[in-house]
Amino acid sequence: MASPRLKYLSLGVLVFQTTSLVLTMRYSRTLQAEGPRYLASSAVVVAEVMKIITCVLLVFKEHSYSMRALNSVLRQEIANKPLETLKLAIPSGIYTLQNNLLYVALSNLDAATYQVTYQLKILTTALFSVSMLGRRLGVYQWLSLLILMAGVALVQVFLLCLQWPSESAAAPEKEALSAGSQFVGVAAVLVACCSSGFAGVYFEKILKESKQSVWVRNIQLGMFGFVFGLFGMLAYDGERVRESGMFQGYNTVTWTVVALQALGGLVIAAVIKYADNILKGFATSLSIILSTLISYFWLQDFDPTSVFFLGAILVITATFLYGYEGKPSPNPSRA
Repeated sequence: MASPRLKYLSLGVLVFQTTSLVLTMRYSRTLQAEGPRYLASSAVVVAEVMKIITCVLLVFKEHSYSMRALNSVLRQEIANKPLETLKLAIPSGIYTLQNNLLYVALSNLDAATYQVTYQLKILTTALFSVSMLGRRLGVYQWLSLLILMAGVALVQVFLLCLQWPSESAAAPEKEALSAGSQFVGVAAVLVACCSSGFAGVYFEKILKESKQSVWVRNIQLGMFGFVFGLFGMLAYDGERVRESGMFQGYNTVTWTVVALQALGGLVIAAVIKYADNILKGFATSLSIILSTLISYFWLQDFDPTSVFFLGAILVITATFLYGYEGKPSPNPSRA
């Protein structure tokens, strides 16, 4: 059983990572710079490589920096257990698709609309947790889900009212964002919500039924993610890669996005190990509030209203209400 300090520390890091990733990713996809824009498919591949290297170093540290022990672990847990390793191909493929979809979404939607819409993954995660893990949610937890969705909806109303004012300097920008691109962005988010719920619960099931280190599991996950991501990059951006290289358009902001995305995979794995997917969803919801506050104090592009504050209070209340009842009880028939 993980200590409360470790559980909530991992959730706090996840809030920071999610908030930073969304803001920097949106900025990187709209930044006007000379030369070609970086390829989203390339960023996904590089993030997987970073994740693999980081996990290998963590396993190396766990075994007292012994190269012999590291080689033994990688050989025994990965090479000598092909069936166990293949189990990670399913969530890895889905995560790779999801990561690419998030770039598509943030290329066609503003960060606020994206974040609020993406919270539908909380509901899909809850449904998959009940159906796949035999998890039973209590009354307070179902109520907290409803309160959370109500709070997120209120924040969405607030943000949408700000996004499309009747008369403002943002009108030309509104016209530039066509209905077609909005549809593509929303569709990408909806598919990502479903894939996130399924892959997250599937990975949680594997982690909690296995004695393997979470870092070894992430190495396996990253290996498949690298293969799937590389295949996708060559399939969709192969011509541009041949013309200008895999790292075209990379700058400091791009590398920051890639590093945050790689960190996100590890933080999420820790959250799943020490908490669960639904609590992870609540932490991500809190990042909506932080993102909005950061936009207000740094960008100064809107004024909060009572609707925003009411939504924020509901989201925070739902977070604590879910934690009040603790983790849901598993189905007794599942050992």
